[in-house]
Amino acid sequence: MNAPLSAPYLRRAMPHVAVVGAGPGGLAAAMQLAAAGARVTLFEKDGVVGGRTRTLTSPEGYRFDLGPTFFLYPRILREIFAACGADLDEEVDLIRLDPQYRLVFEGQPQVTLEATSDLPRMEAAIAALAPGDVAGLRRFMNDNRRKLEVFRPFLERPFLSHRGMMTPGVMKSLPQLRPHQQVDQDLRRYFADPRVRLAFGFQTKYLGMSPFRCPSLFTILSFLEYEHGVFHPRGGCGAVSDAMARVAERLGVEIRLDTPVERIAFAGRRATGVVAGGKEIAAEAVILNADFAHAVPKLVPDHLRKDWSDRKIEKARYSCSTFMLYLGVEGTFPQLAHHNVLLAEEYQRNIRQIQSGELPDAPSLYVQNPCITDPSLAPPGHSSLYVLVPVPNLRHGGDWKAEAPRYRRLALDRLKTLGLHDIEPRIRYERIVSPQSWQDEFAVGYGATFNLSHDLMQMLSFRPRNRFNDTEGLYLVGGGTHPGSGLPVIYEGARITAKLVQQELALAPRTVMA
Repeated sequence: MNAPLSAPYLRRAMPHVAVVGAGPGGLAAAMQLAAAGARVTLFEKDGVVGGRTRTLTSPEGYRFDLGPTFFLYPRILREIFAACGADLDEEVDLIRLDPQYRLVFEGQPQVTLEATSDLPRMEAAIAALAPGDVAGLRRFMNDNRRKLEVFRPFLERPFLSHRGMMTPGVMKSLPQLRPHQQVDQDLRRYFADPRVRLAFGFQTKYLGMSPFRCPSLFTILSFLEYEHGVFHPRGGCGAVSDAMARVAERLGVEIRLDTPVERIAFAGRRATGVVAGGKEIAAEAVILNADFAHAVPKLVPDHLRKDWSDRKIEKARYSCSTFMLYLGVEGTFPQLAHHNVLLAEEYQRNIRQIQSGELPDAPSLYVQNPCITDPSLAPPGHSSLYVLVPVPNLRHGGDWKAEAPRYRRLALDRLKTLGLHDIEPRIRYERIVSPQSWQDEFAVGYGATFNLSHDLMQMLSFRPRNRFNDTEGLYLVGGGTHPGSGLPVIYEGARITAKLVQQELALAPRTVMA
């Protein structure tokens, strides 16, 4: 536990940093800057912290993750907690899952694969599906271990200009990263069976992308799962956000909930604070942790944004969206794993439908059954089921007021493929979040749940930069900036941004007593 700051320390003048948004990136940046000696105020428009990584709670006692449902690669956040005088493992109970998830390949016959980080068992599972692909697993792991070593420097540093991508180190790494290939193409070097490739490639959905379009360097996503494990934070992923908020407040961060920021104040191109509740709050630096496409056009004047003007934001490429069902159900489901992925028989056709703006008619889907691991998430004898169906974002239009009832029916029917035939009569609580809901209720631009897509021309310095392009004193964190989406990457982005602010404000880290 952190010792309280002494009164003499508090009396010292500390530069003020305003953080807009208490999502995972904003919380991580606030923690680090407070530990580095800044006075930090965190403004959150909602009544809870966490952004998309929050807990939804029903009056009946069901609890659900809103967005991310598992914790991956805890090294980064563990290091951030340690730098702030805290211990992640003391603050959050991380349960490593084995199997990590269950993959169900629809077809005749239907095939199930229990994905595990125990490599001998995983080899046996692959052997039952495609004996000729067993030898590829160890090669895949070894090659991606090297790939991550090459790619880690890109994830851990800012790219503040295009020149930063032309260094000898970047050029030397290109053959290893194979930017000209897509994930599925790269996986063909290890696995011939398309189902095995899909088992190691569907993780591109964490970025809202297709393995047939996503750059090949993102094979590291599945590698990270098998190398470092998949974790369930007891209480759900919202428990991690709550822990970050506790540590931030112990460090002196002021968290103002129910306080939307109306605009960022500027003197010329320099951000000078924020306007909230009609009052201007001065700050030496402003960090924006909100959905990029939604927030930037509202908070930052267009004339200051040559690189990311309103027009460019409108024309950018965005991830898919998701249709969500949060179901409080009487009974338990031991026939399900904690994480379950139904991969449609016509998976590639599904992908093409989403990319063209068409709703899949026999979609793939993901079901979380967390109560099999963590019964605290529902009343005794009940379950909290989370159902996610990838769908097009709102760039393609769509009347979700009309579509939602039909798509709910389709999603419930698809659950029968996973053995859930009698679920509807037992539903005691239900909430739907559609692409329109993501945009209107949760301030997600175009309902694109995973933010800007991660194609090559929207990565590194081509992505919005941690020190925001064309401005001074304004910084970004979150999935819409470098290095990108996904919790571990967002945490790393927060570390990059915090270091940039620390350098600009000449902050000297204070001693944080554990």
